[in-house]
Formats: sequence, C-alpha cells, structure tokens
Amino acid sequence: MGVTVRFFAALKEQMGCEGATVEIGEFATVADIWLSASGGKAMPSNLLMALNMEYCSANETVSEGDEVAFFPPVTGG
Repeated sequence: MGVTVRFFAALKEQMGCEGATVEIGEFATVADIWLSASGGKAMPSNLLMALNMEYCSANETVSEGDEVAFFPPVTGG
C-alpha cells in the first residue's frame, strides 16, 4: 500500500495522467511525494496541495494510505 496522488486541471495534462500510487518509506513529506509522482520535476512555486482533502504545505508529513492532491492556483473573474 502507498499514497494516492491526484493531479487536477492543467497538471493532469502536464503529467499525462489523473494520478498515481506512490510507495513511501518510513518518513515522507508532500514534497517527497511530488518528486516521486512527477518523475523528479521541480515543484512549481505557486502549486497548491492538499493532504486528505485539507490544504497543506510541502513540509507536511505523509502516512501510508493518505491521499495527496496537487493543483494549480485557481483564478476567477
């Protein structure tokens, strides 16, 4: 079992998928999950992220079975 990763909006197109499952070690952060799921791409500075449907920072610790979501900032008008 691992961590479920979901990509939304333009990130889904950039990554070529809606998400993935990432295996984690004993200690992992949301930033670690991004690196693994993105194939080592640099994390965009304006990236929004959520851990188990709650906004979080890249330093948040992730546990087995969690869901991490990444999405670009939303603009409105």
